[in-house]
Amino acid sequence: MSSVSVVLTVLFLSTTWSLRTDQQFWKDLAKKELEEAKQIKWNVGTAENVILFVGDGMGPNTVTATRIYKGGESYRLAFEKFPHMGLLKTYSANRMVPDSACSATALFSGVKTNKDTIGVDASVKRGDCAASLLPEARLESLASQALKAGKSSGFVTTMRVTHATPGPLYAHSADRNWECDAKMPTGTEQCKDIARQLIEDEPGKNLNVILGGGRNSLMPSLSSNPWVCSRNDSRNLIEDYKRDKSSRGLRYAVVSNKTELGSIDPDNDYLLGIFAASHLSYEYQRNQTDMPSLSDMVEAAIKVLRKNEKGFFLMVEGGNIDMAHHRGWAKVAIDEAAAMEDAVKVVMAMTSEEDTLLIVTSDHTHTLSINGYPDRGSNVFGIAESSPYDGINYTTLSYSTGGPNSFQYYVAKDENNETTVRRRDPSLNDTTDMLYNQVAGIRLVENSHGGGDVAIYARGPHAHLFHNVHEQHYVYHAVMYAMAYSSGCNLFPSFTLLTIVILINTL
Repeated sequence: MSSVSVVLTVLFLSTTWSLRTDQQFWKDLAKKELEEAKQIKWNVGTAENVILFVGDGMGPNTVTATRIYKGGESYRLAFEKFPHMGLLKTYSANRMVPDSACSATALFSGVKTNKDTIGVDASVKRGDCAASLLPEARLESLASQALKAGKSSGFVTTMRVTHATPGPLYAHSADRNWECDAKMPTGTEQCKDIARQLIEDEPGKNLNVILGGGRNSLMPSLSSNPWVCSRNDSRNLIEDYKRDKSSRGLRYAVVSNKTELGSIDPDNDYLLGIFAASHLSYEYQRNQTDMPSLSDMVEAAIKVLRKNEKGFFLMVEGGNIDMAHHRGWAKVAIDEAAAMEDAVKVVMAMTSEEDTLLIVTSDHTHTLSINGYPDRGSNVFGIAESSPYDGINYTTLSYSTGGPNSFQYYVAKDENNETTVRRRDPSLNDTTDMLYNQVAGIRLVENSHGGGDVAIYARGPHAHLFHNVHEQHYVYHAVMYAMAYSSGCNLFPSFTLLTIVILINTL
């Protein structure tokens, strides 16, 4: 048999298997899951390392669509095989639906706070510079706690390193938009922009790994893009980073592309990589550049961090999931989620489940829906069926809100010259194209966030602490409890007291 015939046969058999519907198929599928469940045991060992993945905007429907995209309805993503999982409630201190700044602050600092604020508690309203300077309002992050425990710490993101998700790891700001001095309004001169906090203040200047985009926030730029922060103070914070590390006699590397990242000396204790003026390119566009993938950055980060005998903390953000959803590009968002799963696999290969707590979650959902009754095995980006009211097809995926390009309703005249609202037929376009805009029911400037719960998946030491419906800020406290075992200190003395009381009562 020719090699081509073998390939075609394998493809046919795999397709046939994935679409089986006989009783034995379903029984075998359930039996396999049952056997996995029976093998699960709590790992109460030492959590030397903690790696926290945040799929920005990766709600449950995004995960489901990514699963179908990668392998079909019966497939499971790598992190869906983790032994423990739960749900997180994502509301913020003042909003039912959060943004990434307040939700990341909750995840990393253990307190729910106001929408659009970073690293400060709910006593700080958006834009209140003075309140954000009060020591009692400032929150300490997991990255900071790890450094205090003698661990290494860092983050990797496909966004600007000063953006809403990484920001709460090191900054305290009354407004997520204060990424550079050009965004600081009059009257806030006493507050530092987020970029300066990263380079000049603790814990930012002590982070061992900083990888992502955002060059314009760190050095003078002529960009006129209103979405991009550009420095006006002539400061080159990348050079300031170098001077700081040199003055302290620290081993460090600064890189700006994939080629340089791939050739770093892992003996360096500090690594700064800024790979784009703003956010990194989408994964499907990346091969046109010398830009690293999320997997490339994660691999480099772990090589630097794992030298510390006391362990490390690493946050990894798949931020372009959110960016694509905002623009109504469901296929791009799902492709980005698939790329993040690849990065999770890299971590799984480079670390041990015995000593590394690996968590995959999201900060919030988007308004993505999976609609209609499409055939099993059909393209998740294809047509579901037609509406019985207007006879026009609709796609399997859609949004409840979206920007102008997603709003596919228009006003027209019918045969009686009466004005009617009509919907464009999606089958007239290639709905599988990367940049196809799924239809949205409500027109906004861009697709909004959703307020639903997000899933959290965990494996490794104390992963069983994620087991039901949790508050989002619970993640910080569970991770702190797990890290206490490896830091040699008791971060929760009340637990020790409770144990003593129970023992006394038993005796």
